[in-house]
Amino acid sequence: MDVTEKSPIIHTEGLTKCYGSKVAVSDLNLDIYPGEIFGLLGPNGAGKTTTTLMLLGLSEPTSGSAQIDGKDCTREPIAIKRMVGYLPDNVGFYSDMTGRENLRFTGQLNGLPDSLIERRIDELLEKVGMTEAANQKTGTYSRGMRQRLGVADVLMKDPKVVIMDEPTLGIDPEGMRELMELIRQLAAEDGRTILISSHQLYQIQQICDRVGLFVEGQLVACGKIDELARSMQQEGISILETAAFPDDAGFRELLNGLGNVDSVERTGDFYVVRSRCDVKRELLRKSLDGGYTLSLLRQRENDLDEIYRRYFEEAEEAGEKHESGFEKKAKRFGFRRAD
Repeated sequence: MDVTEKSPIIHTEGLTKCYGSKVAVSDLNLDIYPGEIFGLLGPNGAGKTTTTLMLLGLSEPTSGSAQIDGKDCTREPIAIKRMVGYLPDNVGFYSDMTGRENLRFTGQLNGLPDSLIERRIDELLEKVGMTEAANQKTGTYSRGMRQRLGVADVLMKDPKVVIMDEPTLGIDPEGMRELMELIRQLAAEDGRTILISSHQLYQIQQICDRVGLFVEGQLVACGKIDELARSMQQEGISILETAAFPDDAGFRELLNGLGNVDSVERTGDFYVVRSRCDVKRELLRKSLDGGYTLSLLRQRENDLDEIYRRYFEEAEEAGEKHESGFEKKAKRFGFRRAD
């Protein structure tokens, strides 16, 4: 069953947050469904953290509303805290206490019975793969170990919804893979709803059911990654990766000379060609005529970085339509108008 056939567990309507004249989040309308892993994606300063703070009841919106499981996030913050677990980007523990002792303290803070605390600690340590390190002081843990213990800490109160802020930041590849598997397990096996706020698109792409793309406080796109990719294809956007022998300046000139090419960028050992139509056949023909042998010719599909790049550029173009020539130049060089 598609999760979107259920009633949403997280619902925002016109959610807006302003800090003086700055609009951090603008008119956010968003539904997230039970058992779904939803990625709230965008660069630093896009409004992701402000959104999660309003969902947690830690920041009051300027206008609009947010609800989790029917409870108003602003008016019923205690109820929200009971059902929502939050994993910050830099989870902290008492470094002179063991992992087990930290979890026990969290259980006590949440008013759980001692027998339930001990049983849940054992279950969660096993779930996150931290049983062997449970009696080590957390001051000796790596960042990846702290993140996994952080997941166990969040789950001590058995929340319906888990909100994670940059969960993969600073973790080595193996630790990242383990954490991604754990997050998927929380949704698939436990039926929890996971909201992940991140700017690391590639890692999040692997586990999210849907994503929302944030640009300057606005949700510019929302949906499944393959749906967003199809939307790009319908607009005639094509991204090719290619390389050839000999790898010389003439090959780059050949790529720039293809029809309807918007850009050619060098990335490591190959080129990325962005165009407004499929140029594979033309590239094959011109490479043969020019004496080049293609060693790579690959169409990019379902690439979240490309999808975000496209929507980000569209949002910037829409914003620049309302700016003067001076403002455009000032923005390009990093200056901002004083209010």
